[in-house]
Amino acid sequence: MPPERVTLPRQRVLTGDTPTGQLHLGHYIGSVKRRVEMQDTHECFFILANMHAFTTRADRPDEIRRDCLEIVRDHLAMGIDPRKGSIFIQTEVPAIAELTYWFAMLLPFNRVMRNPTLKDEMRVKNLGETYSFGFPLYAVGQTADILAFRAHAVPVGEDQVPHLELTREVARRFNQLYCGVSEHTPDEEHEAAGGVFPVPYADVGKVGRLVGTDGVNKMSKSLNNAIFITDSPKEIRKKLGKLYTGRVNPTDPGDIDNALFQYVRTFIPDPERVRELERAYAAGDNIGDGHIKVEVSEAIVALLEPMKERRARYEGDDDAIMDILREGTTRAVEVTEETLALAKEAGKLDFFGREIRFRE
Repeated sequence: MPPERVTLPRQRVLTGDTPTGQLHLGHYIGSVKRRVEMQDTHECFFILANMHAFTTRADRPDEIRRDCLEIVRDHLAMGIDPRKGSIFIQTEVPAIAELTYWFAMLLPFNRVMRNPTLKDEMRVKNLGETYSFGFPLYAVGQTADILAFRAHAVPVGEDQVPHLELTREVARRFNQLYCGVSEHTPDEEHEAAGGVFPVPYADVGKVGRLVGTDGVNKMSKSLNNAIFITDSPKEIRKKLGKLYTGRVNPTDPGDIDNALFQYVRTFIPDPERVRELERAYAAGDNIGDGHIKVEVSEAIVALLEPMKERRARYEGDDDAIMDILREGTTRAVEVTEETLALAKEAGKLDFFGREIRFRE
């Protein structure tokens, strides 16, 4: 019997992180804050993409495993509720790897290598020509991460939008090749037209790209310009104090589109106060960068304080983290096996049925 297509009560969301250490403020503002909002309105899956971490750290499996657990603590601290969404381990969901291999057949190699996000990562990580074959393959893997869940939306920072466009291309291509969906069918109608996969859209947060404390590059642990949940108030003030604007005197008219004022608009909660700072800064009304940095630092400390308290509840309790991951991964396997069965039926690969479960 072919698998029955399930009508979903809510739209489904897939997003997550590659475990490369603790999450930072840029992750929260760019994506996690939106995840917290969506977990009450959508069916949410949050991936720990540990195989993607092997693209540049295959020689450090112990670190990657440790980072997976630390990111769960960060998720919980930032407001993700495992009762509302499923946090899962990528490598424990076999359908993702199978779909990655299949989707690689649907994408020209040159198309993958034109991905601007991939090029930026090669540059930032200084990979030159030394990257593994798996490094560009992970761009295909990300399409499988998303489509394995038949996700409708993907909360991402703006730098990840090119990855999602690749996913959208694969969804269209698959539905046209194997499901008879017309190339003229609008993206939002692919499922109704018989496609296995919805064509997902990027849900970019209000701040798509938070500048790091260097005032130039995107916030990143590898660039040493990030603020973490676990930073002390003193560390936060020190990091933010280094943010460069180029302004010298408090009586000089300032540029309110600079990196400092991205922080002002992002972290100071009172809109009236934001407008007053913008007015005084633009007019050169005797207000210095240092004063504003202190005020922003206090706002960030206030934001992070409850996160620190939540994170502290799980420090050292790996068993609780593993229980959350087991439950979330069990649900992820259930959903992705259903997707894989539908895809195999469409592609004439449905020779046998199978059931996957975890041993206690």
